[in-house]
Amino acid sequence: MSYYGWKPYVPVAERRAKAEKAAAKAKKAGATLTPIAPFRGAIVKTFWGKAWCDNQEHYSDYESRLPRGRTYVRNGSVIDLQITPGEVRAQVMGSSLYAVTVSVTAVPEKQWKTICTDCSGSIDSLVELLQGKLSNAVMERICKPGTGLFPSPKEITFKCSCPDWASMCKHVAAVLYGIGARLDEQPEVLFSLRRVEAKDLVQQAEAGLKPSGKRMAPGKVLDDALLADVFGIEMAEVAPPVKPTAAKVAAKKAARPANATPRKVPLATKTAAGKKAETGKVAVPETKVATSAATPKAGTVATKRARARPAKDKG
Repeated sequence: MSYYGWKPYVPVAERRAKAEKAAAKAKKAGATLTPIAPFRGAIVKTFWGKAWCDNQEHYSDYESRLPRGRTYVRNGSVIDLQITPGEVRAQVMGSSLYAVTVSVTAVPEKQWKTICTDCSGSIDSLVELLQGKLSNAVMERICKPGTGLFPSPKEITFKCSCPDWASMCKHVAAVLYGIGARLDEQPEVLFSLRRVEAKDLVQQAEAGLKPSGKRMAPGKVLDDALLADVFGIEMAEVAPPVKPTAAKVAAKKAARPANATPRKVPLATKTAAGKKAETGKVAVPETKVATSAATPKAGTVATKRARARPAKDKG
C-alpha cells in the first residue's frame, strides 16, 4: 500500500535481499556489475575518498540531503556503479530498482593549469599522488572549494528514475557516497571523471625540480670583495696552481735513465742489520787473510839479511 503516490518503506533486510536478487539476475543476463559491497563503520578511509565526501558535505545545498544515502550505501543497495569520463551511472535498490546518472563537468583548462603550477615540484611520483602521500599545502590546494580538483554543486547534475521530487533523493545521495567509497580503491577514476590527467601534476613537479641550464648573469654574482663586506669575513688569496710546461716535462723525462729504478736507500749505505732484515740471515763481515811469514815480501828486513849472507860452497 502507498500513501499519496509514495511506495511503502522497505526494511533493510528486505531491500538487501532484493538487491542481491537483482544483481544475480543482471549477471545471468551477461551484465558486468561493479557494486559497492555492504560494510560497517566509516564509509571512506583514504585521503581521496574522504576529500570527495568532505567536499560534498561542505556545501549547504547537500548537507541536509546527503545523510539519507548513508544507510543505502552501507547496506549494499548500490548494486552497480560505473565511473566514466564526466559521468557516473549507477543502479540503486530502494522499494524498486532505480537508475541514477550523475554528470560532472570537466575541470576548466585554466583552472587545471593553475593547480599544476601551484603543486609544481611538490609531488615526487604518480604512486605517491594516488596513495595520497602529499604535503598539507598540496592537499589543501587540491581540495580548495571552487578552484580545486573536486566539483562544486554548480558543476554537478544528477537524475534518478524514482518518483521523489526533491533535487537530491536518497538514491542520488547513496551514489555520491558510493563514489567516495570507490575512490578509496581506485583514486585514479577521479581524474577520469574530471577529464584531466593525473600525470600532469607529476610532470609539472619534475619540471619544477629540473635545474636550469642558463648561466647566471655576471652582474648577479658577488665577487670576493663584496662577499667580505656583506658577511664580514676576509677572503684568503689562493694562488692558482701552476701547471708544468711541456718543455719542462720533456727535459725531466730525458734526464732520467730509461732503466733506472728509484730506490729509497742506496745499497752502499745498507748496514749488516739492514741486510739481516732483508735476507733473514746474519751478515758475516769479511776478514782479510794474513800473508804467510814463509813468503817474505821484497824490501823487508828478512830479505835484506838473506841477501847479505855469503853463499856456501856446495862441496
